[in-house]
Amino acid sequence: MKALAAVLFLAVGLPAAVTLKDPTPGEVELIIKKMAAKESEFALARQNYIYRQVTKMNEMDASRRQIIGKYEMTSDWLFNDGKRVEKIVYSPPQSLKNLILEPEDLQDMRDTLPFVLTSEDLDAYYVRYLGHELVDEVPCYVFAIRPKKVEAGKRYFSGTAWVDDQELQIVKTYGRPMGKKRNSNSQYPKFETYREQIDGKYWFPTYTVSTDTLQFESGPVPIKMTIKYQDYKRFKAESDIKFGDAVETKPPKP
Repeated sequence: MKALAAVLFLAVGLPAAVTLKDPTPGEVELIIKKMAAKESEFALARQNYIYRQVTKMNEMDASRRQIIGKYEMTSDWLFNDGKRVEKIVYSPPQSLKNLILEPEDLQDMRDTLPFVLTSEDLDAYYVRYLGHELVDEVPCYVFAIRPKKVEAGKRYFSGTAWVDDQELQIVKTYGRPMGKKRNSNSQYPKFETYREQIDGKYWFPTYTVSTDTLQFESGPVPIKMTIKYQDYKRFKAESDIKFGDAVETKPPKP
């Protein structure tokens, strides 16, 4: 997102600490490698699922009681002739007044916010063990994650990941997307993404929320964004799976 100038502030409470024995440094290194391997498995498995993504961003007034601008997009991720495609099913005109969505924002909504740290990407990040916490009664290892360097044309994640200490899969992330900025006014809000176990094996991202107040020279602009990833269904070539009557529309110009 871009405006004259912006500084992001967000306060999020963390789960209470869990009193469990912390792994040794050697065990931490092994846990990270196993977690990344599980994430690689999950990333490959997710490519065989169709699902619906519902994105809503509201620009609020100073009291956070009234919506003054909106961006909405509903799309189905399907297969067409064996290729993964996005079909826009709902895309009303946006009415954001103080924000401009850039191509990076749209890419983040699709790829970065449901962050996946695979073995292939692991070398690009510093991963540091922070401790043990509960996420919805699930004991988790907590890791700080940040990119080692930021290359042009690539998007990254910087923040915290909660990893199930039994399955070694990410169940929650909190942080912000990163990348080379188009200019000094480009800003990317923090977000929190939750996963759920969909098929009894993998934890799929199902809900992302971001609540920020962007501090512009003209004044603060509160925003709230939610993204729902829903109706996961495993795709089979012999099946004709549809979410409904899809309407082909062009996505809004960033």
